[in-house]
Parts: sequence; C-alpha cells; structure tokens
Amino acid sequence: MPRPDVAALLTYISARGAPGVETQTPEQARAGLRASVDAADLPVGEIAVQQLLAIPTRSGTIAGLLLDARATREAGPVVLWYHGGGFVTGDLGTHRAFAAEAARQLDLPVVLVDYRLAPEAPYPAAVEDAEDAARWVASQSAELGRAAASLVLGGDSAGGTLAIVTATTLRDTPADVPVLAQMAVYPATDSSRTYPSQDEFAEGRVLTEAGRRWYYEQYRADVHDRHASPLLGDLAGLPPAVVLTAGEDPVRDEGRAYAAALITAGVPTTFLEAVGHVHGFVLMRRAVPSTQDDLARAFAALSAAVSTFTTRAGAA
Repeated sequence: MPRPDVAALLTYISARGAPGVETQTPEQARAGLRASVDAADLPVGEIAVQQLLAIPTRSGTIAGLLLDARATREAGPVVLWYHGGGFVTGDLGTHRAFAAEAARQLDLPVVLVDYRLAPEAPYPAAVEDAEDAARWVASQSAELGRAAASLVLGGDSAGGTLAIVTATTLRDTPADVPVLAQMAVYPATDSSRTYPSQDEFAEGRVLTEAGRRWYYEQYRADVHDRHASPLLGDLAGLPPAVVLTAGEDPVRDEGRAYAAALITAGVPTTFLEAVGHVHGFVLMRRAVPSTQDDLARAFAALSAAVSTFTTRAGAA
C-alpha cells in the first residue's frame, strides 16, 4: 500500500492521464523525465564543486560531472554514480541534484557518469562505458583535482544494475584502486525470469510492467548474460553492499533477491526497503518529502561500510 505522500503523487499522475512510456519514442521519454524531475525533485543546493569531465572510453569520449561539497580534499574514496532511466533516459541534468545530495551526505566526491543510451547505443554499450569510467576515475587524479584512493560504486534503477555489473568486473580484473563498497537503489538484477512483484505492481505505479518491458526492448540485452542479469553470476568476493528497494515496484523482488544472494555468498550486506514507495523515488524528493528519510538511512549505511573497510585497509 502506498504511503500517504506517495498516494497523493499517484493520484495526481492518474488525474493527468499522461501517456505511458511504452507509447512514446525515446526522445519523448527523455523529455518527459526531464520535465518530471524539474517538477518533482529538489534543486541542486549548495555544492562547492561542479566540474564537467570528458571521460575516455574504448568507444569514444563520454561526459561526466564531478560534484563535491569540499573545494579541495586529500586522497580518499571517490563515488561513481550511474544514473537511472531504463538504459534509455536520464543524463547529467536529471541526476545532478541527487548526486549533489549524495556528495553532501556521504562527504565524498561523486562522479556522475553520462553513459551511452539505447536504442542508439544498445547493450552492452552502457556496461562498457560504466567499466571504462570506473577505471578512468581510479587512475586520473590530475583530471579530478583529487586522488582516488578507492572507489565506491552506486546507481539507481538501470544505474544500480551497472554498479553491480561493474563491481563484478572490477573484482575479476581490478582497477588501479580497490572498490570499497557498492550501493544499488531499486536495481534490475535478473531479466531472465518473472518475479511476483512484476504482476503485483503491473499497473498504477510510476513504473508499470508495460513500461519495464519497453525499456528492455530498447536496450536489447541478452537477458541470460550476467552483464545484463547480474544475479545469474558469481557474487562471492564482491564489495560490501547497500541495497535499497521500493516496496511498490515491479523490480522490487529482483532487488530483494540480489540482497539475499549477496548474504548467501558471504558479502556484508545492508538491505533496506522504502516501504510504500515507488520506482524512481531518488528523483522525487520535493514531491514525496518522506524520500529524504529513506535516502538518509541508505547513505548512513553506505558511509558506515566505507568507514569500516577504509579503517581495515589502513590497519592491514
């Protein structure tokens, strides 16, 4: 059951009668997300550093954005955040304010990654860009103006999937610095089979089952490949995780399953659920004020994980 401020938002959306994303072109969907963020999310707020980055990848240069609450800082962890949007929508603009909030709450520099989008650049373009951006951040202190002693990988929705996949890749073939932790917010982790939440929340939410399928039709991933469905891969040895799901979300059960599989694999994991909330909530902080409490809990858990393993690494 949606919480009160979520129910009010859903009533408003229903009354507007906006067309579902599955009826739109990718460009229309992108414009729609930008408009929604303008209306539903908070402004960027005070932040000392907003620096555009040019990140080289195996397929060319992509954009990034460095956000930091401090003008300067010593070497330490750097967060890479992969934005959500179903691998089709989302960009530096849609997620800038959220990334700034992450930088403030974590007191860490955050690099927001503008990976290539489908259908123009289908799978595995986003996966490759996510990995290449992480390796670049691990090695480019001069470009960032701060040295990355370690990485923290995070993302929401499709970006959460990319954070998980990148964590797996860097476990197998490490970057120049280690990955301390991962944070996945309502991630899609297994598209190879059906989960009960897909039927339970098929309609009447921000992300519907028809919308979820439309995004995957654009992405054109091999759903049996662990780079598209990371729950199918080996999770042992992954960095400590914070997994935050939405209680009223078609992909809720995939996030729950990922957290359970991490625990089974012996990975230190904090599982949190935003009960009564819907997919996409990191971009709804103005429209749904209770979102801030959910994010604060998740950021606190991630800070604790980073602090714990930074301390252990220093003592080793």
